[in-house]
Amino acid sequence: MNPLPPSSKTVLTILHNGGAMTHKDIVKEAHCSPRTVRYALKKLKENQLIVEKMNIQDMRQIIYQDRSVPLRQSWVSDLFS
Repeated sequence: MNPLPPSSKTVLTILHNGGAMTHKDIVKEAHCSPRTVRYALKKLKENQLIVEKMNIQDMRQIIYQDRSVPLRQSWVSDLFS
């Protein structure tokens, strides 16, 4: 595994603590530019530390999730309510 840049570590911590999020949500939480978050997500994907899923409510959006944390039940129920 390649060493992660600080932005990737921040994003991974946010996903670990906050659960599955969209890119926009991560930008808000990380207080980083959208480009920095995209780069961080790219590095996390390369190291297979996150999972990408399609947002069922809006198929234009991707949901990012820390691979080590199961999808929160409340988030799943929100999708189908």
